Amino acid sequence: MTNIEDKMTYKEQIDTNRLPQHIAIIMDGNGRWAQSRGLDRSQGHIKGTQTTRETIEWATRLGIRYITLYTFSIENWNRPEAEVSALMSLLFKNIEEKVFIDNKVRLRVIGDMSQLPAKVREKLQECMDHTAHFDRTTAVLALSYSSRWEITECARELARQAASGQLDPNEISQELISSRLNASFMPDPDLLIRTGGEIRLSNYLLWQSAYTELYFTDVFWPDFTEEEFCKAIVEYQRRQRRFGKTSAQIEGEEKAK
Repeated sequence: MTNIEDKMTYKEQIDTNRLPQHIAIIMDGNGRWAQSRGLDRSQGHIKGTQTTRETIEWATRLGIRYITLYTFSIENWNRPEAEVSALMSLLFKNIEEKVFIDNKVRLRVIGDMSQLPAKVREKLQECMDHTAHFDRTTAVLALSYSSRWEITECARELARQAASGQLDPNEISQELISSRLNASFMPDPDLLIRTGGEIRLSNYLLWQSAYTELYFTDVFWPDFTEEEFCKAIVEYQRRQRRFGKTSAQIEGEEKAK
């Protein structure tokens, strides 16, 4: 890194011509952030909600097309009932339609929404309906989501169609599977960020992340800043995405452009 780059913020180092089209985030560390400060875990979730709102705004300002946030996994239903109830209440309170409308952000949801409380489903649906016309940035909440659930549901649907004669099993391809997944409306993530120090995907967008660049940070989600967000993007831009090809092939293709 040059001396000039040493003096630049990560935000200043971003090449706006090579932005990831889709960033997925595993927002981890709310509970541990709170416990490290002698607070109840719920306080970490409240602080993390503010970070989530700010992250959507940062992505919008940069021009990121899709940002997918792992908000609540299917496995999270196994947490203590009081914590789950508090999380659902917090979700309901923080589905702020004005935030999306003011930033011209379209809201989408992936996951098994049937498990969510009715009032949460209704509020989410209203916000999705009222922001459906925005086409610059789409914020996707992964709610009651797991990748294995998503793939299993897809497999069941394809199996039903094959059993009824509507689908020839020989016609099942990777492209067909991708088109039938719950998240089929958006491109695969270019960059996946996980906060909180854990180094795993936790059942998140497994099919879609086959060639995603992974970025892990020890920073807890409530402490995740715009500069940390930009740092992850700069790191992404420093990598060479080969998709199974050699470096020489990629460099040759870039020179030919």
